[in-house]
Formats: sequence, structure tokens, C-alpha cells
Amino acid sequence: MVPEKVRKVLDTYHLTALEFEPGSTPTSVDAARRIGVAVGQIAKSMLLKAKTGQFYLVLCPGDKRICSKKARQAIGSRVRMAQGEETAQITGFKPGGVCPFGLDDVEVLIDQGLSQYETIYPAAGNDASGVPITFAQLQAITQARVVDVMQAEEPAGPGIVP
Repeated sequence: MVPEKVRKVLDTYHLTALEFEPGSTPTSVDAARRIGVAVGQIAKSMLLKAKTGQFYLVLCPGDKRICSKKARQAIGSRVRMAQGEETAQITGFKPGGVCPFGLDDVEVLIDQGLSQYETIYPAAGNDASGVPITFAQLQAITQARVVDVMQAEEPAGPGIVP
């Protein structure tokens, strides 16, 4: 079930979440398979914590990994992946279902690599959903800053690479 704060954003922008059986889209690969799209079209949401203590939500292609050097340059501080408990506390969503809509006190960054797709699919607040949306719509709704933080030509997987 899509959380109420996400449903309000979706309704405001006339978007509809695709909803599936619980636990069916916890990874980019699972989500792409379930939706029937390329893994890169999944807008993977990764929460980073800067050395300053500030959190950043990075939206990136599901088939890429974050380059720590590029992330440090974009954010202006060393960063690390947030722990699961931190992610749930800061975003209100569990890992595997982090949604970029309705966040407070978290700057959203969107990797330019997602712009190559006509439609991309961020989670709708749980591990059984996806929201078909354009890059421009996602950027506008989240007020995301467009960045280049992906490592070139790396296989899919969570985390930050050096």
C-alpha cells in the first residue's frame, strides 16, 4: 500500500503508482523485471550521509553505482551510505522502497544518467511499487539538483565505489 504522504504527491501531480504483491520490487533488478523495463530505468534511491551530518537522497539509474569521488564533489563533503535504520528514520521509508516524494530536510540529487530514458520508475514508498514518470517531472516535483555521480560502466549493485 502506498503511504498517504506519497499518495498526496501522486494525486497532486496526477501520477499513478504501479502496485504489486508485497516484497516483489526491493531491488532495481526485481523492479525492472516486474515492471518489464530496463534496469537503468529504475530510479534507485540511495540515502547518503555527509561527514557534516547532512543527508542526501541520490536518485540514479538502477544499473549503476555511485562513484564516491563524484559524490564528494557534488556534495562538497565525504559521504557514506546511510544505514538501514538511518534510512527509515530520515526518509520514513524502509530500504528497498525509498520514495523521493514528501521528504523533509533531505536534499534530493538526481543523476543525469536517468535523463536518457523516456520513462523512469522511482519507488512509491514500499518494496512493491513503481511510479512511471519522466526525468523532468521527477526533477521538478522533488526540486532535485541534477548531478553526475555515477561510476562509468560498472555492473549493478548497491553502494558506493571508490
